[in-house]
Amino acid sequence: MSPDPLETLGLEPTQTALYTAVLRLHKATVHDLAAATDDPVEKVGRQMDELVRLGIVDERSGEYLARHPAAALGRLIAERLDRLAEESRRIDSALGSIRNLIGAYDAGRDYQDGRFPVEVVSGADVLYESVVGMAVQTPPMEIVTVIPDARTMTDFVRKFADSWLDMQKRGLLTVRMIVPVGTLPLPGVREQLRRLVDTGGEVRTLVRPPSWFLIAGQAAAGLPAYWGGNLPEQAYHFYLVRAHIVVGVLRSLFEELWGRAVPQAWGRRGDGMMQVIRLAAQGMCDESIARHLGVSVRTVRARFADAMAELGAQSRFHAGVEAARRGWLG
Repeated sequence: MSPDPLETLGLEPTQTALYTAVLRLHKATVHDLAAATDDPVEKVGRQMDELVRLGIVDERSGEYLARHPAAALGRLIAERLDRLAEESRRIDSALGSIRNLIGAYDAGRDYQDGRFPVEVVSGADVLYESVVGMAVQTPPMEIVTVIPDARTMTDFVRKFADSWLDMQKRGLLTVRMIVPVGTLPLPGVREQLRRLVDTGGEVRTLVRPPSWFLIAGQAAAGLPAYWGGNLPEQAYHFYLVRAHIVVGVLRSLFEELWGRAVPQAWGRRGDGMMQVIRLAAQGMCDESIARHLGVSVRTVRARFADAMAELGAQSRFHAGVEAARRGWLG
């Protein structure tokens, strides 16, 4: 016998047979259906009660009335599709967790074998070329990094940012970076960071990041030779570690710092907000700011409103304090 297609909807073969009999008779008693299916009255009664519960047939004064299949079975199909969709979501969630499970497996293997591949690397060129090389091998790769000092930030902006920007434009990597707020006024820093954001990166600031470190994808991390120091002072000596357990710990640290770091205003709108805040901090009134920037007073006030919203400030004085904290006034 071929399988009953309605079993998928939760119907037993005997229930399908009874439903078919009701459709043909359109209206029938339990005795009519027992005679039509050659089944005991008690069994037919139990099955019909279940069909009524499922909404397949209606019961009125001891008679069973057929419901149109499109309405009767459509409801069961919709419920089944909902269950399948929920099961599909659970499967997707399970698939998404496989990467974490693989990381745990690799971390355990590294731990048991005592193998933590560590490479000692020296030189700024080697550092940044290593990142580019890893991105080319496994694109697109996410780079997250913390730069804790002005000297390292200046080196990055002057010598190495362009190559990372080019890689980001080409879709080979994406960058999330935390930098000290005090480095924003340094020559070229804000411009290069703006370019980084414009090409798809993200930048946030902290007053004093704890140390330099870098994470490349899911399997590699760069650590300074001396935690808490800056790279130039250590002549760009660092450890390139390829161990999932180390990468996982550093990624957790980065996400904690990222949550505490402050977003910046970038782009043309951000420039306009910073201009009016800076000029106001110099004691200029709205009219003077408007003349200085060559815009209307209404535009100046609109930029102030945008700045206050961006900074979460309730007054211009509060906006000035918060802008100073974020490095807007540098």
